[in-house]
Amino acid sequence: MDSPERRLVSPWRRGVLGVAAGALPVFAFPAPSLWWFAYVALVPWILLVRSAPTAKRAAYDGWLGGLGFMLAVHHWLLPSLHVFTVVIAALLGALWAPWGWLVRRFLGGLPSPWQVTAALVVLPSGWLMVELVRSWQGLGGPWGLLGSSQWQVEPALRLASVGGVWLLSFLVVAVNVAVSVLVAVRRARLPAVAGLVATAAAASAAWAWSPRPDVDGRVRIAVVQPGVIDGVDSIDKRFAREEALTRTLAGQDLDLIAWGESSVGFDLAARPDLADRTATLSRLTGADVLVNVDARRSDRPGIYKSSVLVGPQGPTGDRYDKMRLVPFGEYVPARGVLGWATSVGKAAGEDRRQGTEQVVMNVGHGLRIGPMVCFESAFPDMSRHLAQDGAEVLLAQSSTSSFQRSWAPEQHASLAALRAAETGRSMVHATLTGVSAVYGPSGERVGSRLGTDASATMVYEVPLARGVTPYVRFGDWPVYTALLILAALCATEVTRAFRPRRTVPPPRVPPARTVRESPARPGR
Repeated sequence: MDSPERRLVSPWRRGVLGVAAGALPVFAFPAPSLWWFAYVALVPWILLVRSAPTAKRAAYDGWLGGLGFMLAVHHWLLPSLHVFTVVIAALLGALWAPWGWLVRRFLGGLPSPWQVTAALVVLPSGWLMVELVRSWQGLGGPWGLLGSSQWQVEPALRLASVGGVWLLSFLVVAVNVAVSVLVAVRRARLPAVAGLVATAAAASAAWAWSPRPDVDGRVRIAVVQPGVIDGVDSIDKRFAREEALTRTLAGQDLDLIAWGESSVGFDLAARPDLADRTATLSRLTGADVLVNVDARRSDRPGIYKSSVLVGPQGPTGDRYDKMRLVPFGEYVPARGVLGWATSVGKAAGEDRRQGTEQVVMNVGHGLRIGPMVCFESAFPDMSRHLAQDGAEVLLAQSSTSSFQRSWAPEQHASLAALRAAETGRSMVHATLTGVSAVYGPSGERVGSRLGTDASATMVYEVPLARGVTPYVRFGDWPVYTALLILAALCATEVTRAFRPRRTVPPPRVPPARTVRESPARPGR
């Protein structure tokens, strides 16, 4: 009977196993939310790559695992982009090829304790670089960062306040490396155990010494979620539904009312009747209304997605134009080359226009809010900059109307918990359709959620917090640390490659002595 090692010789078997192993971490994210699984989910992938017969094959296994990972965390795009989802996953999966090479370089064969010790910092650093590169907006943004799977774990949220989601990703990968060594490398278990102890110590230190947000008052914010509205005149029907729901909030002493993404389908300057109806709602409820306009603007060319604040007298002039657009959903990158994607899926027929700067808005009762739109809540730098600019509450307006029956709404809502914990500011996630939720300044859930089947309103007592978290103050320091580690590795490898080899001369052997035989003496 063939041994497991013999069965893995087949490239096709290795390829299928690589894709499957790379897809495993998806179960740590919502909706399954098996957060604990993230700490062992990479082990099969690491064990497969370390067994690669060559460095080239290890890089290939890394690529296939990356393909599986990207396809799994973006599987909900398949109904919209169809086969193009696989193409995108294959292109982005190539980012893990160097990581596969690193796995074999440090854990292949019988690694020494020193190699394992180095692997505990080098492999998480390499993973962090992959996440950093793919977090660029043009490559799809930071959806499915490994650390974001820990959104409901209180010690992890405390770590996020220190180093953001980047620190969580680093530590989760380090734990996976240590577990892989405990499973497969007996001679180097001591460094692996030391790595696990160091991770536990870091979490304990963050729990004990990281500053906690000081809650200083509360505000009442209402979320209006109309739900899915289809059919002819759906834009007008949606506005009428939002208007009817908002009227039920009269007399509830509110500070702000938030509508979801694309809640208004016309430019308010071009439709003064809609602006007047919204201003009437503001007067009725005694609170400003933050709407989201998805329409062609009358004062400049192009379609924008904009958060617009409407007060009792109409639009206040506070406006935020979405800066980071969803590739293919809101624009097609290199449309001249990739425009064919519109014929195989639901890619944007016309590119939306980008905003140029973030905005902090002052709402009627002196509250300062930092608006974001849709998947901008996945970018940790955007919420951090809003907190630095003085936002007291973060607010994301989103819509997942095309993905109601997938895992996307749950995962999207969970990101608000991380952004709140990172910044020490409460965050409101208000959806047109999807999951609406609010999280406090430590990432804890506030009140109940509105699920994907809801068409209702919800009023939240949102805590306000003072102080600055280490992450807001020091920024993405785990990323910079990972860059330094990889730079040191590159310098070491280059030095080793160009170091002149000392040739050892052969040992000097003295010439053999010639022994002369004396003539035999005649016997006496």
